[in-house]
Amino acid sequence: MDGDRGDQAPLVDLREVDETQVSVVGGKAAHLGALSRIDGIRVPAGFCVTTAAFRRVMEQAPSIDGWLDQLSRLSPDDREAIRTLSAEIRRSVEETAIPGDLAAAITVALARFGEQTAYAVRSSATAEDTPTASFAGQQDTHLNVVGPEAILRHVSRCWASLFTERAVIYRLRNGVDHRTVQMAVVVQQMVFPDASGILFTADPVTGNRKVATVDASFGLGEALVSGLVNPDVFTVRDGEVVAGTVAVKERAVAALPGGGTREVAIDRQRQEQPALTQAQVLRLVRLGRRIEAQFGRPQDIEWCLIDDEFQIVQSRPITTLFPIPAADDQENHVYLSVGHQQMMTDAMRPLGLSMWQLTAMAPMLAAGGRLFVDATRLLASPASRAGFLTMAGRDDPLMRDALETLLDRRDFLPTLPDQGGSGRPTTGGASTSVDTDPAVVAELIERSEASIAALRRDIATVTGTALFDFLLEAFQEHKRVLGDPLNMQAIMAGMEATWWLNDRLHEWLGEKNAADTLTLSAPGNVTSEMGLALLDVADVIRPHPEVVAFLQDVAHDDFLDELPKVAGGAEARAAIEAYLDRYGMRCVGEIDITRPRWSERPGTLVPVLLDNVKLFEPGAARRRFEQGRQQAQEQAQEVLTRLRALPDGQQKADETARMIDRVRAFIGYREYPKYDIISRYFAYKQALLAEAERLVRAGVLNETEDVFYLTFQEFHAVARSHRVDDELIRRRREEFRSYQALTPPRVLTSDGEVITGAYRRDDVPAGALAGVPVSAGTVEGRARVILDMAQADLEAGDILVTAHTDPSWTPLFVGIAGLVTEVGGLMTHGAVIAREYGLPAVVSVLDATRLIRDGQRIRVHGSDGYVEILP
Repeated sequence: MDGDRGDQAPLVDLREVDETQVSVVGGKAAHLGALSRIDGIRVPAGFCVTTAAFRRVMEQAPSIDGWLDQLSRLSPDDREAIRTLSAEIRRSVEETAIPGDLAAAITVALARFGEQTAYAVRSSATAEDTPTASFAGQQDTHLNVVGPEAILRHVSRCWASLFTERAVIYRLRNGVDHRTVQMAVVVQQMVFPDASGILFTADPVTGNRKVATVDASFGLGEALVSGLVNPDVFTVRDGEVVAGTVAVKERAVAALPGGGTREVAIDRQRQEQPALTQAQVLRLVRLGRRIEAQFGRPQDIEWCLIDDEFQIVQSRPITTLFPIPAADDQENHVYLSVGHQQMMTDAMRPLGLSMWQLTAMAPMLAAGGRLFVDATRLLASPASRAGFLTMAGRDDPLMRDALETLLDRRDFLPTLPDQGGSGRPTTGGASTSVDTDPAVVAELIERSEASIAALRRDIATVTGTALFDFLLEAFQEHKRVLGDPLNMQAIMAGMEATWWLNDRLHEWLGEKNAADTLTLSAPGNVTSEMGLALLDVADVIRPHPEVVAFLQDVAHDDFLDELPKVAGGAEARAAIEAYLDRYGMRCVGEIDITRPRWSERPGTLVPVLLDNVKLFEPGAARRRFEQGRQQAQEQAQEVLTRLRALPDGQQKADETARMIDRVRAFIGYREYPKYDIISRYFAYKQALLAEAERLVRAGVLNETEDVFYLTFQEFHAVARSHRVDDELIRRRREEFRSYQALTPPRVLTSDGEVITGAYRRDDVPAGALAGVPVSAGTVEGRARVILDMAQADLEAGDILVTAHTDPSWTPLFVGIAGLVTEVGGLMTHGAVIAREYGLPAVVSVLDATRLIRDGQRIRVHGSDGYVEILP
């Protein structure tokens, strides 16, 4: 507007900006400029005071640099300090005089429309309304501002609103540097609507992209945003209003002639009239679809209706929607979460996603930093559907209920011709074909160890692009070992024997989850052995007070180098290193190859080691295993004695004895394939990191972990070309941060709809939290809500409450009295280990970590599948 280049000018007309200029005009203004270019979309005219002006004012504001340094060091939970410091910054910005030439330029721009024209003065931050963070409501909007003096005052207020308490906390929680966010200000001609509201081009609750919702009320939209009125709500699908609720609208917000706004009463005869006609609703949604197509993602749109014409005053991406896996057709699809099956629902980085896809036994699709499998064909074929639902129900009743909810609609999935099969994942052969012989497991482990040893030997000799070719061949060996028919038969043998025992002994004896006790201390479980082995390490440390004191002060991961300097330290280090040699490839979230392993961050284990030193006596591992074995043996004898007293009792006892032998021969092996996978992953990771370090030394990469934000295929291309797209890595980092805030659904459709399952049970007491019973017994104790294993601080009798547990959490299991998780099923790792250790456990308890507070007393009913929160 003043003839300078657009990226340096203090003012720019809204019609001159677009989404490429976010750093100059902020997210809101960039969207408004792009909106004004869409055919048929009307946007109120105006201009933007750019970030160049903001920087000038910030440079003149006293003490800003020091305050920003202090602000960056605060915890987002330190509300009092944030409140005080942010108020100081806002006061300083508001009191800093706007430079004379800038004030003059704004005044000249206002004269184009008339100085007494009313304006909306609106904040437009550079981190606002981006695809990964909407920052909705974080900064200020001022309506019906009249006159240059008032406009200038409100521009300063918008600049200052970058440092409201809620905006500061939002940035701290989302890892956004305060110095990287700048503020532009939109000055737009004010519109005085008959009606206004919000249009979501996707259902903000279910995520369904084919459903649009319109909220509408009379007057300015401030009445709706502030909660002054309940709006009319319309739901639109396929060009039709499929639902509508007209609210009683007693109040509205109206503009005052001299500036500002006030609440007004709506005439009684209008209060129950709809703010929009159905024709207007459909026209608005069509405009919304045009805007959505322009921006390439669902939008949250603020609109105004003036004389039967819609004007758009804001459009931002809906950042809370879970992304949809990409499909190569327009058919309906049903996607199931892999993370809920693998007990790791956290977001994964691109390298982790692609590595799991390349080594998995089934095709997997990535979305929102998570992996999904397409279950459409299994569900659409009647022959496979029943078996698939049965398997899903055993693993996760909530997933099964969600699938049945979807199938009940009968209009989403077509019925396909029967393909044959039971719906069970391919196992390479019927489990009944394997003999009940412990030598089978020994042979499988021997094969696995030989294959892993060969991998470690051979991978050490390859570098550069040859490494990637080698790995592609190694992935085939990886899948060959996992897909070995004998391997799958052994896994299924233990699982099916468990189901048989639970079903038959409940039918014959009324015993719930009888296999829980019968599998205590089952031999050969590499994961439960890992937890007990850390007790043995604690036995080495316990006699040396100086070692214990040293470990209590560990603050970094190179502590093992310093440990031998204290009395008993050499012995302690040897024990820890021996443990890491065997189990150091494990870590929380271990299916993501980018997660740091215990060998890379041994400090992760220190809190658990110290808990073991505190809570247990010497020899606890051996005693615990033997007690479990004896308890299982006694339970087996009791069950067989009771069965013999029944009609056909000897036959039932003989069948049961065979199944007990079978479950104890094979159930421990259930954990070994994951150990095999993670052992291979560590070898892959070490080789890939070594290659990344070479690329850093060559100046190709800025840092080693940049490769975590590339897929395996992209990493391979970088190794070949010695060129990398730094902007791609930056964008991937930002996307990953946004994905971390999303909750992955168990079931997701190609429409984007999240289908949530429910427990349909009448045996859960009022107020109790329902879940899946996976390990028998009842225990009462203090809930320890722990989301990070490294933050564990347990006392005897504590009950662990967490989102999900993979094998890396097992060392915590030896020191707790019970387990509650939000994710899991009968055969997931946490359930298997809870049974081996005899811990009452309930899994798949929705929102357990939110509904149960740390320190509350709870009662876990591991046989009946619910948790009581005690007074």
